[in-house]
Amino acid sequence: MKENATELLEILKWRYATKAMNGEKVAEEKVNRILEAARLAPTSSGLQPFEIIVVTSDEVKAKIKPVAWNQSVVTECSHLLVFAAWDTYTVERINYMFDLTNDIRGFKNEGWENYRQQLLNLYPKKDAEENFNHAARQAYIAFAEALTAAAFEKVDTTPMEGFDANAVDEILGLREKGLRSAVLLPIGYRDASDDWLVDLVKVRKSMDDLVTLVA
Repeated sequence: MKENATELLEILKWRYATKAMNGEKVAEEKVNRILEAARLAPTSSGLQPFEIIVVTSDEVKAKIKPVAWNQSVVTECSHLLVFAAWDTYTVERINYMFDLTNDIRGFKNEGWENYRQQLLNLYPKKDAEENFNHAARQAYIAFAEALTAAAFEKVDTTPMEGFDANAVDEILGLREKGLRSAVLLPIGYRDASDDWLVDLVKVRKSMDDLVTLVA
């Protein structure tokens, strides 16, 4: 177990926000494992209030690039993952996930059904923007899992918040699906000859600056 934890830390040290990619395609089995890691991510109440749009079309990438600060990785990447959160929580969406749980587990639980009713009495009554922000935070959890899974696969990534979300939503037709883009994740392979960040030392706060122990 200690060796596995050490390996994980070394992988995370290797990972960085890639600034240039070489266009090489990531094998589908690797992409599928990255997506599976995101699918398995924990979310509040298990609702998974987001979808992942996988863009491989060069034409669509080219449309997104100008609204993403013209970052070259948008068009140089193998796959562009768009984490799109629910625009709000609805009765139908909540019921779908609770019914899915009951179907997969093969039984109903009184406590679980009571919890369903609590959520039905809570989320649909809230402001849609508040609900979207909550859903987007859940999408970020899955995004982080995908980031780590990609590193395990030795696949480079570029976490991206620098984009016009409204424009991306329009390009991908997300609003019509009740979705809004939250964060982008280009995946691919680094172009070391054109990436100014590739050889720079990773800089992070010290543990003392970052962590406070309350005992």
